[in-house]
Amino acid sequence: MSSVSTHDETHRPVPRMKSEDRRELILQAATEVFGQFGYHGSTTDQIARAAGVSQPYVVRMFGTKERLYIEVIERALVFILRSFRAVLAEGSHDLGPRLGSAYVEMLRQRGLLLSLMHSFVLGGDPVIGPRARQGFLEVYAFLREEAGFTAEEANRFLEGGMLLNTLVGLRMSDEFETSEAANEMLCSALPQKLDVLLELGTQQREAL
Repeated sequence: MSSVSTHDETHRPVPRMKSEDRRELILQAATEVFGQFGYHGSTTDQIARAAGVSQPYVVRMFGTKERLYIEVIERALVFILRSFRAVLAEGSHDLGPRLGSAYVEMLRQRGLLLSLMHSFVLGGDPVIGPRARQGFLEVYAFLREEAGFTAEEANRFLEGGMLLNTLVGLRMSDEFETSEAANEMLCSALPQKLDVLLELGTQQREAL
């Protein structure tokens, strides 16, 4: 890659993006693409175009699509656990609802929860499967050991998170205005955060 700086319309030199920033840009794009199309439905070319870089550059930086997907999973888990620990640091009062609210807010991170959920159906994959299981257990360990949940409370919390992921994956918000059952389900599942899911649904439709 050339080291010559680009210039804006005022002819002032514009510094090139640092490699770590470009890496994060690619991971963000990969998170959105994997979230929308899944692991097998995505290509490094799609991700490169979404990130505004060349496909060879993506391969040069991450090696394989598999390695890139693993890094997307790990990045998502870091984000989830960091967000949960920030909630816990604010106190233990109403911890379950507050953690749930923080989880719903993660929908604003385009593709983050769905890219992780796609990994949950790849349990038989010899590389992705073990990392996905480990990640799920890391979240469970946080709930049990740091948040102090009982096993039953931790399982109920995870059940709620998986329901949210399923509703997003199904794009159930597309039926919100036309199906009484979908309307009732969404209002019941997200009484305080329904706007976040509906906003995501609009973004998903516009992305087509």
